[in-house]
Amino acid sequence: MAVTVKTFTNASEAAGALSSDRSARYLGGGTLVMRALNEGDVSISTIVRAQDQALTRIDASGPRITLGAGVTFARVLAERDLAFLHAPARSIGGPAVRNMGTVGGNLFAPNPYGDFSVALLALDATIAVQGGFGSRDIPIEEFLQGRERQAGTLVLSVSCTRPASSEAFRYRKIARIKPKGGSVVTLAAHLPVSGGRIAGARIALGSMAPTQIRARAAERALEGRSLDAATIAAAASAATEGTSPSDNALGSAWYRREIVGVHLRRLLSGQE
Repeated sequence: MAVTVKTFTNASEAAGALSSDRSARYLGGGTLVMRALNEGDVSISTIVRAQDQALTRIDASGPRITLGAGVTFARVLAERDLAFLHAPARSIGGPAVRNMGTVGGNLFAPNPYGDFSVALLALDATIAVQGGFGSRDIPIEEFLQGRERQAGTLVLSVSCTRPASSEAFRYRKIARIKPKGGSVVTLAAHLPVSGGRIAGARIALGSMAPTQIRARAAERALEGRSLDAATIAAAASAATEGTSPSDNALGSAWYRREIVGVHLRRLLSGQE
């Protein structure tokens, strides 16, 4: 089956092509789409590309950072102002994948991948998209839960607020092959503090449900409390509530449920 490649000079035209053709897929870094094509996915008949420089722009100068959807993980790692995102970026594949894989593409990566999106979920990111209904901003949680319905839209950028300190944001990926293996479990925590107590806790998990999810019960255990041993233990005990992991070659659902609380405890305690 022949595949047509369409290249546009701006994102708006590319978004229009995506929304008008159900068989079209956007090609960013290619780590997802080219794999699908090479594995014989006959549902893809059109590849859409865009040469819009806005898709590769980084604005990291202020308290709120914006990453164009086409920004690669290698570029994230090269930006000193994005140091809080270096750990999630470094956990994506090996050097070849980080040189090609993009922030926007990671939002569509199926389990056991999509680790960077776990970090973005903990940071309450906003996704700017363009499709048949024009441009709009979508909270990342809403975007991820409706990810299958986003096939006809083009992700333009991702934005989030910079954590107040290095202690406010924490990330950990548990993999059998380091650093480039698929995730057994991925965890990210954003813990803003006001008056010595956590205010606005967000805990995100990867490989614990069909898509990345928040650990809301763990968040409730942390909210309004100081990060002491008792609070950490309560959050760890609640880590599995609302999760629905699956079995795969990297680990069983049972194993994931057994270890997620252990690793959340270590993450919150600052243990390696």
